[in-house]
Amino acid sequence: MANLMLALERPEANQNIPVLEVGDTVRVFFRIVEGKNERLQPFQGVIIRIRKGGVNSSFTVRRIASNGIGVERSFPFHSPRVEKVNILRKAKVRRSRLYYLRGLQGKASRLKERRFKK
Repeated sequence: MANLMLALERPEANQNIPVLEVGDTVRVFFRIVEGKNERLQPFQGVIIRIRKGGVNSSFTVRRIASNGIGVERSFPFHSPRVEKVNILRKAKVRRSRLYYLRGLQGKASRLKERRFKK
């Protein structure tokens, strides 16, 4: 019975999602269905949380919308509606949850970019 439960909780991973880390600035292309029409809607922001839990694993992206209002959205890793994820920047962070960004504004909310030697 335990093997059956493990088999059910091991879904096929979405191949369009690369290895993500907290602090990455990403652009998520999410499929939106409006009636009979389908379109891709990009959502760009910083990953503030990654929740690992098998089938229920997800990541939360935060961006600043117009008038300085913060918008957060969670995306499931195993959802077929997530078309692709582009990593734009990687940041140097020392926490696994970046909830403190909710209280910061403007330049204070910037993260230090992580540079790689070639």
